[in-house]
Amino acid sequence: MLSGTFIGYLAAFLTTAAFVPQAVKTIRTRDTEGISVLMYLSFTTGIVFWIAYGVVREDPVIIIANSLTFLLALPILLIALNNARKQKAL
Repeated sequence: MLSGTFIGYLAAFLTTAAFVPQAVKTIRTRDTEGISVLMYLSFTTGIVFWIAYGVVREDPVIIIANSLTFLLALPILLIALNNARKQKAL
C-alpha cells in the first residue's frame, strides 16, 4: 500500500511538473493569447494561500510544491498582464 506521504509527494510532483511546459513556452514566446488573465490571477492568488496553509500546518510538501508552482505560474501571469495592457493601449 502507498503511504499518505508518498501519495502527497507524488501529487505535488505531478501537479507542479505539469506547469513546466506552459511556463517554458510562455516565457520563450511571450504568447498568452489563449490564456485567461483572470484565471491565472485567481490561480496564482490561490497558490499563495496554499503556501500560507502549508506554513500554518507546517507541511513541507504543501509549502515546497506550491512555492515551485508559484514560481512557474507567476511569470505566466505577469506576461499575460503585460500583454493585456499592451492590447488595451492599441
